[in-house]
Amino acid sequence: MNNSPLARHFWFYFMVSRNKSVPRHRWDVPTGRSVPWWQKLTPPQLFIGSFALMIAMGTVGLWTVPSFYVQGQPLSLYDAAFTSTSAVCVTGLTVVDTGTHFTFSGQLFLLVLIQLGGLGMLSLTSLIIIALGRRLSLRSESLTNVGGSNREFEIDVRTLTRDIVRFTVWIEVTGAVCLWAIWAPQVGMREAIWPAIFHSISAFCNAGFSTNSTSLIEHQNSPLTLLVIGGLVIAGGLGFLTLEECYTKYWSKRGQVRQRLSLHCRLVLATSLVLILLGFVVFLVLEWRGVLSHLSWWDRVNNALFMSITARTAGFNCIDYSEACDSTNFATMLLMMIGGSPGSTAGGLKTTTFAVIGLVAWARLCGHETTVLSNRSIREETIQRAIGLLAVSGGVIALGTMLLLFSESQSAIPNGFLKCSFEAVSAVNTVGLSLGVTPNLNSYSKLLLSCLMFFGRVGPLTLVAAFVVQRPTLKGFRFAYEDVDIG
Repeated sequence: MNNSPLARHFWFYFMVSRNKSVPRHRWDVPTGRSVPWWQKLTPPQLFIGSFALMIAMGTVGLWTVPSFYVQGQPLSLYDAAFTSTSAVCVTGLTVVDTGTHFTFSGQLFLLVLIQLGGLGMLSLTSLIIIALGRRLSLRSESLTNVGGSNREFEIDVRTLTRDIVRFTVWIEVTGAVCLWAIWAPQVGMREAIWPAIFHSISAFCNAGFSTNSTSLIEHQNSPLTLLVIGGLVIAGGLGFLTLEECYTKYWSKRGQVRQRLSLHCRLVLATSLVLILLGFVVFLVLEWRGVLSHLSWWDRVNNALFMSITARTAGFNCIDYSEACDSTNFATMLLMMIGGSPGSTAGGLKTTTFAVIGLVAWARLCGHETTVLSNRSIREETIQRAIGLLAVSGGVIALGTMLLLFSESQSAIPNGFLKCSFEAVSAVNTVGLSLGVTPNLNSYSKLLLSCLMFFGRVGPLTLVAAFVVQRPTLKGFRFAYEDVDIG
């Protein structure tokens, strides 16, 4: 092959366009001239860097601007970093009361961090490029596909980027109008505007931040409030690709022959529905005579349904989880670990990962060599990735729980293991639910939870792709097999 700079440049972009594996140093072509350091960053590194930059900017703002606070006293550096990380990573864990500790400008600053963290800095960057009439480069298209997968349903990157913002604005505006209409008769037309906007954006981004001191506990007897916020949480947790595919397949082509939904989309919808219904039944049974006993039967049903929805990374609470039974908290932790769907504002292991692992277990029990769903076989590579994600996620949660227990060993927290493990699971899966110990944690524990939230937001696959250099392997070559006894 010709070794000229032009030939190397053409070879690199040809390989990228064919989704081939390209060594990292190929970002630096053509050689012979200095390249700015930011052009040497791979898409995963730039993706992680965008979130780190937003967290740093948020930390500086919360640490140095007195006008963000009612009493004019900014948070400490640790608390500012924790709050900024929780907002950008759309988690919802807080060390202060958002409604009473922050002024309007402080709450607006938090809301901007939540919105940027939910959409992703790179999606907004792509939108600006498109708005200026410029074409997305191959590098920009790679950035918008970080953590993506090869599926049959393909969407143009420009169309997807536009629709991400369109869906977000339409859903958030609709949610804000509905909440305003529900709350205006109670608190006043003008006073209901800001809480409606704040909760709509926070719910769609699955952030869990609330301007109420007790989150949504005061709305236990308002079924419309819980249904609207629950609907926003579900919409944000399904994923933009799923929303785009449903819109494209059904609504944009009415009157024509409907096309088949992809396996990914059907798996997301089916798994989400099953988890919501299963969690609803579990919470209704466990807390019918527990924390929900003082409510009417209809409000018990609504609150149990909302508990099932919010447990998978939303972070709003309609009950005091510290008063719930241990079985309820354990079931909540399981739902928190599963989380939302790929390409969404939610965190967690992801619904498709959970579904694939369940299908693999069923196939092995039935003695099938391949995993099949809806007359389609799931790739072995996808199965191995799902198992790897489960192992990594479980390991990080276990390590985080152990370190949190060690950090708080001198605090003598009552029922410390349950509370620390609940905090670790909530942080890693960017949920935001808590048993009430977050404000009382020491600085080291807050720093640890900040790291867990960041890890959960960017994801283990992105971290591996960003910092682990993959060595090229020869195709068709493998070492000799040797069996290992297991079980």
